[in-house]
Amino acid sequence: MAQEENKNKVEEKKEEYKELKGIGFFKKVKYSILNIEKYPEMAIEGLGKAVSYIAKLVAVLGIILSVWTLYQIYQMIQEGTNYIENEFPDFSYSDGTLTVNTDEVINIDNEQFGKLIVDTNTDSEETINQYKNSINEAGTGVIILKNEVIFKNITMIGEVSYNYKESLESMNISEFNKQDLINYVRQGQINSVYVSLFVSLFIYSFAMYFVNTLWYAVIISIVGYFTMWILKMRIRYVAIFNMSIYALTLSTILNIIYLLVNIFFNFNIEYFSIMYLSVAVIYLLATIFIIKSDLIKKQGEVMKIIEAQEMIKKEIEQKEREEEQKQEKPEEDKKENKDKKDKKDKLDDDEPEGSKA
Repeated sequence: MAQEENKNKVEEKKEEYKELKGIGFFKKVKYSILNIEKYPEMAIEGLGKAVSYIAKLVAVLGIILSVWTLYQIYQMIQEGTNYIENEFPDFSYSDGTLTVNTDEVINIDNEQFGKLIVDTNTDSEETINQYKNSINEAGTGVIILKNEVIFKNITMIGEVSYNYKESLESMNISEFNKQDLINYVRQGQINSVYVSLFVSLFIYSFAMYFVNTLWYAVIISIVGYFTMWILKMRIRYVAIFNMSIYALTLSTILNIIYLLVNIFFNFNIEYFSIMYLSVAVIYLLATIFIIKSDLIKKQGEVMKIIEAQEMIKKEIEQKEREEEQKQEKPEEDKKENKDKKDKKDKLDDDEPEGSKA
């Protein structure tokens, strides 16, 4: 009976594994948030599947960030073109170098687009770092230097820089002036630049957030590993790491929501990164305690099976002894009768002759 129950449980586990093996991305998202008891089964799929899953989730985040940043750049270029045409000094670009005809640093604060700093005269790293600190404090901004442009957005980790020569050579642009740039924007030729910017922004945001997410997974998995060590559970580290990746699902989705809210309402949570980690750690620890509970339950079932087997074994041994005793009794009776007969015959043989007379 116990063996039959175990066989049924094994078959059920096989069916669950087959179901998990073929599940899609969105179902995994659902399981990762609402069905944490399935983490061990998903972890069995391997490191590659877990990394591929989080890469897809981060890609969604990267697309959202890239689209929003590109939209901001588009608005900035449209507004900036009007400013350049009417107020900005003459400038020219040739062979990777931008030259603005002014000796002063142009520093503009805009409520919508943040800080704009134009300085095509400096080569000082110290001065450039000061400009970077300035736009970082503002949260959003652009720094235009003689050989590169630097963007900073509230959705970005750090700044993104584009070298003029590397970026414009791919579009066969080697030189232009103020009027050429105005015509380029007004006539819609800049659309190819937007496509190039989107690709660059996506690659940057995906790489940054993907590496950042894997680093968080390492931190969370270390917490999980020590928790399992304290609970005296033996599970391979790679399985814990895989479960840590799935535990980051809700945190990553909350990060997407937070960034969208931040974009539209300028809402800031000072300790969001701590909350990000805390949610994932809670998910992983809850999974570990579920695994521990299942192990205790299975150990109890195993003990019951062992006890039942011991009882069955004792019953079988008792029956075997009774059978042996039954078989031994007739033999003993035969032997006893034979002994009696032999004794009687001996007595008869020992009587003197004529005693019967």
